[in-house]
Amino acid sequence: MWYPIPRQCREVAFYECKVGQSLFLNFSGRTYFYLIFYVCLQDTHCGNRMKLTSEKLPKNPFYTSQGAAKNQKFVQWIKEKNDHYNHANLMDKALQILKERITKGDAMAYFLRGQLYFEEGWYEEALEQFEEIKEKDHQATYQLGVMYYDGLGTAANAAKGVEYMKKIIDSPCPKARHLQFAAAYNLGRAHYEGKGAKRSYEEAERLWLFAADNGNPKASVKAQSILGLYYSTKEPKELEKAFYWHSEACGNGNLESQGALGLMYFYGQGIRQDTEAALHCLREAAERGNVYAQGHLVEYYYKMKFFTKCVAFSKRIADYDEVHDIPTIAQVTGCLPEFISRGMAMASFYYARCLQLGLGITKDEATAQHYYSQACRLNPTLADELHALLIHQRI
Repeated sequence: MWYPIPRQCREVAFYECKVGQSLFLNFSGRTYFYLIFYVCLQDTHCGNRMKLTSEKLPKNPFYTSQGAAKNQKFVQWIKEKNDHYNHANLMDKALQILKERITKGDAMAYFLRGQLYFEEGWYEEALEQFEEIKEKDHQATYQLGVMYYDGLGTAANAAKGVEYMKKIIDSPCPKARHLQFAAAYNLGRAHYEGKGAKRSYEEAERLWLFAADNGNPKASVKAQSILGLYYSTKEPKELEKAFYWHSEACGNGNLESQGALGLMYFYGQGIRQDTEAALHCLREAAERGNVYAQGHLVEYYYKMKFFTKCVAFSKRIADYDEVHDIPTIAQVTGCLPEFISRGMAMASFYYARCLQLGLGITKDEATAQHYYSQACRLNPTLADELHALLIHQRI
């Protein structure tokens, strides 16, 4: 998915999702393992290629101070009224205000209405609104690119999505400038995936380097993070470059890269091994909602024989709802769904192992089987790797 606005979250917290709403995420082997693994062996990964998401719509620095003040008052009004209106009533009021502003000739209100539709998941209405103003509003053009590429409110048309992103990059208009780094990231993704553009890892890398802009916090922080992942997964690996870009992205607030830095410190990849720095990064990332970091902390607690802590922590992660929580966590944290599911699979496996052996919890092989099966379903490849370690008595 092309990412159409990063938010931080904590491991046990109310996750802000839509205007005026919150969603609470409840964080509250042997022969049978082979059978489970055989049934679940359907890897959804495409080789070693990353599954990427779109860059969200960047904030517009070109609002006039008066316009910014108006929008700030509008957002404040929504927050103040949240206690007095249910969500449907609140949206009706917001749309009414935007309609009045459109009637008075407020050009920005057209886009804001389309963006409100988009944020609410009313994609067909958003698409219609953005199509109406695409020649006058670069942000509408950008969102159309995201929607056509990802098939939101319309049939997926990657080539058309790429065309809109190229319009943003090629535009000489100063009002399109704040969108160009994000558009370059999205075009890089298109070349990386070979969707709507010729597959070319070299062109993807070139576009991501442009989008990352030497670590500029006002550029695409997502591109900075993806470069870290790219250099750590390509062949041959370039781990020093990977560490550099994860450091830049982490310094600019990227949660995915904070967890990745923890692992690079832990295993001495691209940097000298430093367990203290590794645990600091992993714990901070875990507290902010990085499920992959949480999974690796579970593994660390198990190996250090902190079984009670391992059980308590792993159960919370293993009990996330894979259907609903993975996309929600991805939206809130900006982390890739692939790594969220890996973290959940790791937690499920180690929780199952503790149940199987009675480590830090009462022995329960039937429940252990359930969590082994869940680990296989979430990530068969990772479950296979962990089972190989189990066979060699390394778990």
